Amino acid sequence: MRGGGAVRTGQRRLASTSSRERRSLGRELFEFRGPARPGRDLWVGIGAFVFIVVLWLLVTELGLVHPQFLPSPLAVLRALRNLFVTADYLSDIGISVWRVWAAFATAALIAIPLGILMSSYRLVGAFAEPVVDFVRYLPVPALVPLTLIWLGIGESSKIALLWIGTFFQLVLLVADDARRVPREFIETGRTLGANDFSLMKDVLIRAMLPNMVDSLRITLGWCWTYLLIAEIVASNSGIGYELWTARRYGKTPEVFAGILTIGVIGLVSDQVIRALHRRAFRYLT
Repeated sequence: MRGGGAVRTGQRRLASTSSRERRSLGRELFEFRGPARPGRDLWVGIGAFVFIVVLWLLVTELGLVHPQFLPSPLAVLRALRNLFVTADYLSDIGISVWRVWAAFATAALIAIPLGILMSSYRLVGAFAEPVVDFVRYLPVPALVPLTLIWLGIGESSKIALLWIGTFFQLVLLVADDARRVPREFIETGRTLGANDFSLMKDVLIRAMLPNMVDSLRITLGWCWTYLLIAEIVASNSGIGYELWTARRYGKTPEVFAGILTIGVIGLVSDQVIRALHRRAFRYLT
């Protein structure tokens, strides 16, 4: 009897503990700046997408919006399948990815050292920052005629437009990331005899690296947003070209398919960088 009572007592305690854990988990969902739980957050994110797709399906199936303006998810999937079968869409995706990453990598290679120099030397910052601030407010579509005049209708003009939309934002973000490094770090390096180059390489870059990776992730997303502008300029390939061609003929499902393609590629790229960030900088979590 004593053994049976002990088992029942243990079961009640286990159930009580499990119940408290569930209540605690429920409170964490709505807690201000609650602890991060990657597994839980993943399922919540998946649930958000499922909710949107179900709502979209209901709206279209009930006929609340004309299909010309909002096609059903099934129609978009069929359009996406047709693009892969009849339009060599995989090649278009590859071309677009290459253009985005070529522009983004070029922008990063120039923006990172320039941003660090702008934050490290007042003369460089005073000289470059007003120009960068001016150019970053210029609308990229307004620069399309100039890129065509200067660079022609080849790949250079497309990559240049993506570069313009990325570089001038990124360089200021990098400069701000460098300025956030505590001055005590620099003074400690000076005390230990470090010169300017060693301070930038061994102190500044190491301290700003986690924030800089986040800045790179954000600007990569901006680069994707300019893809359509770059690929409607005298282009015959790429996701933007297929999307713009579908718009011209009123093929709304194909337009949605192109938009979703860009969104999915951007989301996957973003999540991969975030996962690498968490793995590389575990001490921040």
